[in-house]
Amino acid sequence: MERLGTGIGWRPEIAGDVERMPGIDWVEVVAENVCPGHLPESLLRLRERGVTVVPHGVALGLGGAERPDAGRLEALAERATALRSPLVTEHIAFVRAGGPLSVSPRLEAGHLLPVPRTRDALDVLCENVRIAQDALPVPLAVENIAALFSWPGEEMSEGQFLYDLADRTGVRLLVDVANLHTNHVNRGEDPAKALAELPLEAVAYVHVAGGVERDGVWHDSHAHPVPRPVLDILTDLASRVSPPGVLLERDENFPGPGELEREVAAVREAVEQAVTARSGNARAKSSGSGSDAGSVRGAGSGEPARQRVALAQAAVLSSLVAGTPVPEGFDRVRMAVQARALAAKRADVVAKVAPELPVMLGGRYRAAFLAHARKRPMTGGYRQDALDFVEQLLLTSGQRERKHEQLPLRELREWWLERSGPRPRSRRPAVRLARATRRALLRR
Repeated sequence: MERLGTGIGWRPEIAGDVERMPGIDWVEVVAENVCPGHLPESLLRLRERGVTVVPHGVALGLGGAERPDAGRLEALAERATALRSPLVTEHIAFVRAGGPLSVSPRLEAGHLLPVPRTRDALDVLCENVRIAQDALPVPLAVENIAALFSWPGEEMSEGQFLYDLADRTGVRLLVDVANLHTNHVNRGEDPAKALAELPLEAVAYVHVAGGVERDGVWHDSHAHPVPRPVLDILTDLASRVSPPGVLLERDENFPGPGELEREVAAVREAVEQAVTARSGNARAKSSGSGSDAGSVRGAGSGEPARQRVALAQAAVLSSLVAGTPVPEGFDRVRMAVQARALAAKRADVVAKVAPELPVMLGGRYRAAFLAHARKRPMTGGYRQDALDFVEQLLLTSGQRERKHEQLPLRELREWWLERSGPRPRSRRPAVRLARATRRALLRR
């Protein structure tokens, strides 16, 4: 595996800081946020300087019951080629559910949700990973995710699940030590045990990020400084194997360049602390991980496994975003926390995708959107979610009688009409006059 070195997640908000930051060997970019034909100038400059750029996908849903979408795979491949990347990465998660396999409405989570660590889910995931590997021009690495809830009846630990996945497919692993810490706080899982069970020779690189604890639940926010327990897990990993690359993630609430540089330095120091320990204490891979992982190997159980996974995931996602009953065996309190987190993320992302809406609605935006989220699950992407939100506001506007509840209907209607058609509405004066005349005639 290519040595990447020390890196940082590239985001438009800190592009200039990243370019000027000393000691950055590589960067990672969210694949869905860049267009191959119109790469940001900052990324092009970094690449020309010899800085490696790796696309990191968030929407493929390799852990979902359906086979990976060919269009999404093609888009990921195009970004790898355009960026001249040595590999691409994605997540071990499902992001949508429903459809023909479960005979239920198709729903989108807008977030990475955990797959059950069962034989069925592993069979489905292995086949999906192989499909993705065949479609991509470079090697694939997959990331362990953070989770707020656990599936009942799981048959493997996280380390065993990842060991068998890598063993059966040859896929590389992107180990997120912040997510190991999250699962330690939220699900009581021992990070050291997970590391002991991992096939460390399959590690492609490592993610490090910050989070915050609220009401006993750790949220992997990527918006806070990296805490000491996460750095300690990184040191533990680096004492077992020399990671080809380590990368700091920060997605919002960006600090100044000085603080970012200090965080990168802390990450580098945590790895360096492990050098002595690794050279003096060579550790053998846990004997239990090989035997346990081998016990769940198989050629896959085909469509019946996919259907069972589809039914389970559809029931879980429907309870989180559509208000249906929580399936038996799940922690209802944790599921409620996850449901609120999904609705809050929808509100935050729609505000970024359609920044005009918080401007038009002012302080009413968040409450109005959360009310929308409770009634209408997301069935498409965030741009469609923004359109659905405004459409709902327009349809229910007649029910708003009190003056302080009145909305800027004209502006909202213009915004919706501008974006809901197959192509942008013409701004030519003659066309605008025709539209105005047609509206006047319809009001008569």
